[in-house]
Amino acid sequence: MKVRFLADADLNRTIVSGVLRREPSVNFLTAHAAELRGIRDPEVLALAAGQQRVLVSHDVGTMPGHFRAFTNLGKQSSGVFLIPQSLDVGTAIDELLLTWLASEASEWVDRLVWLPL
Repeated sequence: MKVRFLADADLNRTIVSGVLRREPSVNFLTAHAAELRGIRDPEVLALAAGQQRVLVSHDVGTMPGHFRAFTNLGKQSSGVFLIPQSLDVGTAIDELLLTWLASEASEWVDRLVWLPL
């Protein structure tokens, strides 16, 4: 199965729109469409896992700890991609597209990955 993404509420919307502009068939759910505003990180992780989506976030400060706590409870994550704010938008788009093109969703299960790879 192809990787499906969920944008965290803090993710730059330009990244999502850039991915979809370059490859409209990518399944990338926006934070707005998923109604994530105001939802805490543990619940966002659970939502992403329940929908079998890799969570894409800029939250490099607290998300790693929430991810570890989530998986330490025996819960399975579809994966988390962390994109530092310092990474330029074009590179972030390229990295997400490369991941989508060259991998399967099963390769990211229970993995916390910093982009660029």
